[in-house]
Amino acid sequence: MNKSELIDAIAADADITKAAAKKALDSFLNNVTNVLKKGDKVTLVGFGTFSVSERSAREGINPQTKAKIKIPSKKVAKFKAGAELSSAVN
Repeated sequence: MNKSELIDAIAADADITKAAAKKALDSFLNNVTNVLKKGDKVTLVGFGTFSVSERSAREGINPQTKAKIKIPSKKVAKFKAGAELSSAVN
């Protein structure tokens, strides 16, 4: 499912226009992004938790040249599914 298909599904389920569904989805995504940028987490009980994790710097290998390269540390977004979502998928 891509973003436009999700918007269509939200509009149908909530009995709202596609424009309203797009606005709601964009607002959700923007708010989650802003919270993660601050280093906080977003928890939706039963669905899951969005959080930020720090990957430490490490040494890697360029697969073409086999030369060792340094990979800098960086922050990455993570999602951990909640119990209800996990059980619904299984």
